[in-house]
Amino acid sequence: MPSLSEADQRAALQLARTAVVEAVSHRQPPSEFPREGIFAERRSVFVTLHVGKRLQGCIGVIEANEPLGETIVRCAASAALEDPRFAPMRTDQLGELSIEISLLSPMEPIAPESIEIGHHGLFVRLHAQRGLLLPQVAIEHRLTRDQFLEETCRKAGLRSEAWRDPEARLFGFTCEVFSESAQPEGA
Repeated sequence: MPSLSEADQRAALQLARTAVVEAVSHRQPPSEFPREGIFAERRSVFVTLHVGKRLQGCIGVIEANEPLGETIVRCAASAALEDPRFAPMRTDQLGELSIEISLLSPMEPIAPESIEIGHHGLFVRLHAQRGLLLPQVAIEHRLTRDQFLEETCRKAGLRSEAWRDPEARLFGFTCEVFSESAQPEGA
């Protein structure tokens, strides 16, 4: 999939920020969102929120069933208010908010030995349980390949060695990651 232009990245980040501010301030996301260009495409995406340097929420979709504009709005608002790992964001936290968006490539089956730390994200499925970790998680937490596999299993609610189960399915993907902090000055 082609990379987003800087202008599209800025527009996506602004859309996510507007969704978070509206959700936190008014307890509902915007009902209008762009439907042209990149925002009309169906793409898998995750929106990650930080307040200061702390993770505040991360919500995404791996089945791209709606246009990207709608998905970004929904994921950003959900990351702010509905990530079960965190208390809902408060208006006094908006000043310290930074947003990161990860656009996922299509998922493909991957062998454990083919996983490249920092390049691949992982998705594991065993029966009804599923877990996903973005590529940047392995870097941020300095995980080895085996630790990355184990943590993805834990995220799915599985025992850490579940990836070795013959019925477990492993999928790899890459991400185009961009954030407000990485935007050029004055952008």
